[in-house]
Amino acid sequence: MILFPAIDLKDGQCVRLVKGDMAQATVFNADPADQARQFAGAGAEWLHLVDLNGAFAGQPVNASAVEAILKAVTIPVQLGGGIRDLARIEDWFDCGVARIILGTVALKNPALVKEACRKFPGKVAVGIDAKGGKVAVEGWAETSDVTALDLARKFEDAGVAVIIFTDIDRDGLLQGVNVESTAQLARSISVPVIASGGVSSLADIESLLKAVPSTRSYGGGIIGVISGRALYDGRLDLGVALRRLKEAA
Repeated sequence: MILFPAIDLKDGQCVRLVKGDMAQATVFNADPADQARQFAGAGAEWLHLVDLNGAFAGQPVNASAVEAILKAVTIPVQLGGGIRDLARIEDWFDCGVARIILGTVALKNPALVKEACRKFPGKVAVGIDAKGGKVAVEGWAETSDVTALDLARKFEDAGVAVIIFTDIDRDGLLQGVNVESTAQLARSISVPVIASGGVSSLADIESLLKAVPSTRSYGGGIIGVISGRALYDGRLDLGVALRRLKEAA
């Protein structure tokens, strides 16, 4: 299982939100590229980037910060937020992004996701953010009537590399990852799943590791976990967590 340190970008800075509320943003580093170097230096194998302004605007806003990160590190980066068309997807791949995350368009324009998967095999992820079990889009400002599982099943045969599942109700609160819902999703689809939202300590990593075997009977299982605030405030030591995951592997 891979640990993805999260770098959420707002107004060119590295921040963390509480339950996706842009008004509740804490700045952890004014230099996102420096933060990326710190994570890479500690041994991170991937980085998870989100253009928060872009998610609301429907187009990239923090492109310069993303580009600075890409120049600062050599480890692969996955990026989401405001990516709504094939041209932008291709542009980001040309810039060096390893994996694109499509969220809002997965609900509103699933045909685009499938086309992107055909054009860029193995490089497209679907981000499913759930509030009360229902999919939220447009930077979590809108909640639909579609369940996370129903949306995930639409892309089972599309060639999606991974589903990134976020429990919005826990995001940024350090209350623990929703292992039960994440494992249930992973057991119900053939696409691998990355857990996100609420990771607060090494205990959450351990809980996910225990759930992994039961999720692999049908598909790819839980293959990763994203952590943000817990890494920034020291509740989760990146080096310790990475060593534990290597032991488990």
